[in-house]
Amino acid sequence: MLDIIGIGIICIVLLLIFIGIGVPIGPSFIISGLISTFLILDATRAMALLIGSAHSSIAGPSWVAIPLFILLGGLAVQSGMASKAFKSADAFASGMPGSIGIATNLGAAGFGAISGASIAATSIFGKMALPEMRALGYDKRFATGIIASAGTFASMIPPSMMFIIYALFTNTSVAGLFFAGIIPGILSAVIFSLYIYIRCKRDPLMIKRQKEMSVMALSERIKAIGGSWPIMLVAFTMLGGIYTGFFTPTESAAIGCLMILVIGFFQGHFRKLGGLSDALKESANTTSMVFLINIGALFYAKVLTLSQVPGIVTNYLVNLDVPPITIIILICIIFFVLGMIMVPIGIYAMILPIVAPIVTGLGYDLIWFGVITMKLVEIGAVTPPVGLNVFALKGVAPKDISVSDIFKGVTPFVLIDIAILILLIAFPILSLWLPNLLF
Repeated sequence: MLDIIGIGIICIVLLLIFIGIGVPIGPSFIISGLISTFLILDATRAMALLIGSAHSSIAGPSWVAIPLFILLGGLAVQSGMASKAFKSADAFASGMPGSIGIATNLGAAGFGAISGASIAATSIFGKMALPEMRALGYDKRFATGIIASAGTFASMIPPSMMFIIYALFTNTSVAGLFFAGIIPGILSAVIFSLYIYIRCKRDPLMIKRQKEMSVMALSERIKAIGGSWPIMLVAFTMLGGIYTGFFTPTESAAIGCLMILVIGFFQGHFRKLGGLSDALKESANTTSMVFLINIGALFYAKVLTLSQVPGIVTNYLVNLDVPPITIIILICIIFFVLGMIMVPIGIYAMILPIVAPIVTGLGYDLIWFGVITMKLVEIGAVTPPVGLNVFALKGVAPKDISVSDIFKGVTPFVLIDIAILILLIAFPILSLWLPNLLF
């Protein structure tokens, strides 16, 4: 007869098998957890554990933030704020080598400040910027690499749904995570822009075509940059309210939704019900998917706890006679590999219940670790075979651009992201300075 630890190992193996054969991540958690629970408990108690997990994973007040932030991203998409972010960034970069690429990069960062929707940002900027970059002679791999990589900023730059999910799994401060992501997010956008500038400056053909473009007059630049005021207003209101304590992260999401809805209505975006209806439908579909994953993940985490596997792994790694940073690097490698084959929510649900106690046991800050995992999630979004941003971009790209072209295009940006990840690990102050200063 199997001992309880053996059942825990079976639980992990079953999950990997179900994911490997293409079962959606939410049902994979539930099915593997149920099979394993039946080996530990009787059927009645196993179903009671699943029902209790389902209730606690969607009925708690903290989980209300998730559908609100999803709706925030949906309304931001439908309100045309991505276009405003792009035009504003284009005005800032006008005349520089690689101006359209830099504008796409900075515009995606600006849109991330109110969206948090990585896939949506990639799709929208693919529609707006890709034709312009191709017309200017950008190599198709370089152009798609810029867009797919810049779309990941929405995960790191607050507000971020993934930070909220991380906070719920690790019992850390959402506000602290939001502010911890600001400097790493801006740092990534700046370094990406520098790379685009240097690469375009070295291309004679692109320099020639750049000179043929008309440079915006100062008045046009001021007008275009001023047009981004709704984005700045919403972002500063949400983050300022969280910092001052006027409202919680959940309340800030609700206020952000209301502000975008009102601004969008007066700017003519929501006067017809089509845009609002699309935002609500998409948000409902995404929320359903996320909550199914949450139900399965919480149930799965409880099953693993019953099997004692997380505690055994934690004790083993914490007591290893190696430098703590070695274990952190090992955990990062696991996140990196899983990022190639799983959606981010599934990775968090599967790994965080095990590694969070290890990280704290080694003396590291979970807010800092949240930024590290977020950077790994960003890298996973553009690495094969399950690079969600790559496939989102392929859906709006011309037929002459293949998935392989996009993956090759993102390669230099992945290498840059790995370098930034090393910086964030080596210098925790980059993540922790702002939340420590403010809180």
